[in-house]
Amino acid sequence: MNYIELMVDEHRHIKRMLAVIRKYCYKVLKSEPVDYNDFFGLIDFVRNYADQHHHGKEEKLLFHRMVEELGPAAEKLVKHGMLVEHDLGRLHIQELEAAVHKVMEGDDEARLDVIANAISYVNLLHRHIEKEDNVVYQFAQKNLPQEIQDNLERECALFEQDAEAKEVQKKYLDMVAEFEKKVQ
Repeated sequence: MNYIELMVDEHRHIKRMLAVIRKYCYKVLKSEPVDYNDFFGLIDFVRNYADQHHHGKEEKLLFHRMVEELGPAAEKLVKHGMLVEHDLGRLHIQELEAAVHKVMEGDDEARLDVIANAISYVNLLHRHIEKEDNVVYQFAQKNLPQEIQDNLERECALFEQDAEAKEVQKKYLDMVAEFEKKVQ
């Protein structure tokens, strides 16, 4: 699996968790019993797998190289598109976390903010993933020189090895499976 296929595969796992988040929101909407502590697990996944692990590779490796090598078109695509969406996602998660705390402190109306921020994140990420898989990654593969692609391949492999040593992938992929079972 090359570095692009790896990132597309990670998107598949992220989309699984997005489905879980949506199911939790539906439970909140229907006033079904919800363990709001579970939201902290979902937030942990988003921050440490989707953002730090996956977006970390994109931001530190791929996007950086695209801007460096491919000029204004890549700069617009990356800086004014993908990075803005990464930051917007972080804002939704920060607001989600604050809303969960408020609900747990007894503010029933904050359930609305839980749903609004979680669903906004889910919708943003679905559109974002679609753009990356079908536009950004293809643009990079088609236009980056082979030498740069080879370097990205090596750098991503090292990034993955470091994460595997810390069991990042195992922890978060197991977490997705556990949440999928829990929220059926």
